[in-house]
Amino acid sequence: MLLACALLLAAAQARAQEWFLGGDISLLPRYEQVGQKYYNRNGLTVPNVLKFLKGTSVGWNAQRVRLFVAPEGDPDPAVCQDLAYVTALGKRIKEEGFAFMLDFHYSDTWADPSHQTVPKAWQELKTATAMADKVYDYTKESLEHLVAEGAAPDFIQVGNEITCGMLWDIGRVNSGSVNNKNNLARILKKAVAACREVCPEAKVIIHLEHIQNASYTVQNFKDLTSRGVEFDILGLSYYPFWHEGLSTLATTLQQLQTNFPDKDVHIVETAYYYANQPAVGEGITYDFSSQWPISADGQAQFAADLVVELKKHDNVKGLFWWFPEENGSGPDNDRVLGGWICRGLWNNTTHKAMPALFELKAFLEREDVGVATPTAQPSQADDWHSLQGFHFSATPAHHGIYLHQGKKVAVK
Repeated sequence: MLLACALLLAAAQARAQEWFLGGDISLLPRYEQVGQKYYNRNGLTVPNVLKFLKGTSVGWNAQRVRLFVAPEGDPDPAVCQDLAYVTALGKRIKEEGFAFMLDFHYSDTWADPSHQTVPKAWQELKTATAMADKVYDYTKESLEHLVAEGAAPDFIQVGNEITCGMLWDIGRVNSGSVNNKNNLARILKKAVAACREVCPEAKVIIHLEHIQNASYTVQNFKDLTSRGVEFDILGLSYYPFWHEGLSTLATTLQQLQTNFPDKDVHIVETAYYYANQPAVGEGITYDFSSQWPISADGQAQFAADLVVELKKHDNVKGLFWWFPEENGSGPDNDRVLGGWICRGLWNNTTHKAMPALFELKAFLEREDVGVATPTAQPSQADDWHSLQGFHFSATPAHHGIYLHQGKKVAVK
C-alpha cells in the first residue's frame, strides 16, 4: 500500500510539473558580482535570488539563459554570456531544482529580427553545408561541456527569434529565396541532431517572434517542418508593445494548435514596462498604457491578464519573463547595463520585488494538477522522471537525481 501511494505521488509530482514558469535570468551573476541588493516586496533582503524565485511566494520551476559564441569585446555590458559563464549559472539553476532552458544565439552578440550576425570566427564559412557542420560541432561541443559540468539543459533553443532566419546571409529567409529557406533548414537540422545526440531527453525549441501575424507565424513553422526540421516546442516572443494585444496573441495560439496539435507552445519571452516606456515610433509600435498603465500596478495587471489568456489554451505549457532580474545599472565603474529598461521584476530605484512577480504564479495553478487517477494500465510512475517532471521510458542517460518507483534515485 505504501509503495502504491508513493507511485501515485511520483505520478502526481510529474503531472504537477507539466507547465513551466520562469524567466531569462542571464544577467543575474553580473548583478551579484557588483554587489547589487535584491529585496522582497516588504523590503527585506533576498540573500539568494534563485532560492527566492523557487520559493512558495514566487513558485518558479524553470530558468532560461542565453549563450553567445564569443561575446568578449562587445560594447554592450549585457553581452557577456560565454560558455564558461553559462556553465556556472546553469549548474546553479540545476542544483536549485529548476528546469534549465538554454538559448543558443549562434552569434557573438544579440540575435533577433534586426541582427543575426555570423560569429567572427565563422565568417570565412561561405556555404550552407560548411555553416551547418560548424553549427553541429559547436552545439555538440557546448552541450557535452554542459553535461560534463552538471548543467545539462532540459530545453534547448536552436536560435533566437529566427523568423527572418539566422547566420545572415547564408541562413537569411526574409528575402523570399527558397534556397535560403533550404539553407536555414539544413543548419537547423544539424543543430537539432547535435541536441538529440548529446541531450536526448531535452526538448528542442524553435523560437519565432512575429506573432502579430498568425498565418505568417504558422507558415514559418511549416516551412521548417516541410523541410525535415524536427523539434518539440513552438517558442514565441510576446511583447504587446511590439506584437499587439492579447486577442492577437490568442488568434496565433489558436492557429498553432490547429496546425500543430502535437506540439506544445512556450512563451519564451515576455515583459511589460512599469516606467519609462518609449513613445510609439521611438522604440515601441503599440501603446497599451490606457489598458495597462505604465506603473507597478499596470505591469502587474498585464501579467495577470496574460496568465488568464494563456490558461485558455491547452497547448501553452511554458511562460518565461525576459530579464526579470533587472535591478538598476550597477556602479559607474562596473556597469551591468548602459541604462535602465524598466521591464524587469525588481524596481530599479527601490530594488524591491515588483507586484507582477507574484501574479505570474497563477500560470501553474491548475485545477487538475496534483491529483493522480488510479488506472489498471501500466503507470508512468513505474518509469523514470526528472525532478522537473520530464518522463523517461528507460534509465536516463545523464547523471543526476531522478524519481523511480516512488523513490529518489541517483544515476551516475
